[in-house]
Amino acid sequence: METAMDELTHASATHRPEAILRAWLPFKEAIGVTSVRNEDDYARARATIELLLDEVGDDEQHPLAEVLDYLSDRVAAWEDEHTSIPDAEPKDVLRFLMEQHGLKQEDLADCAPQGRISDILSGRRGVSKEVARRLARRFNVSVAVFV
Repeated sequence: METAMDELTHASATHRPEAILRAWLPFKEAIGVTSVRNEDDYARARATIELLLDEVGDDEQHPLAEVLDYLSDRVAAWEDEHTSIPDAEPKDVLRFLMEQHGLKQEDLADCAPQGRISDILSGRRGVSKEVARRLARRFNVSVAVFV
């Protein structure tokens, strides 16, 4: 017997709504939140993103990476509509996020060596694209705030 996902995979270019629904409902049940419409959805989505980040890490080929991207896009869209972040220097954004999360420079070793974090915070060094990507993922913000 074909599963709902198999049926969806084999559906024609114009996917039948019933096949999509049979695949969507179990997915929605498993993930818990698939759209962000209010503060509760936002909190649940952020918690799920944290769990997925722990599992996926930097592996963009991980089977759950697309789920992480999907949910992150929903959170980003909600944040874009409901929060405003004033323009700030990347070093100031990093300092703010570190304070908000109670982190020290050495706590960001997964993003960059402590010396590089120190140089960024002091303004002696800019944020590279790779470090910006890691910091954005770590703090669940747009890469744009660091570049």
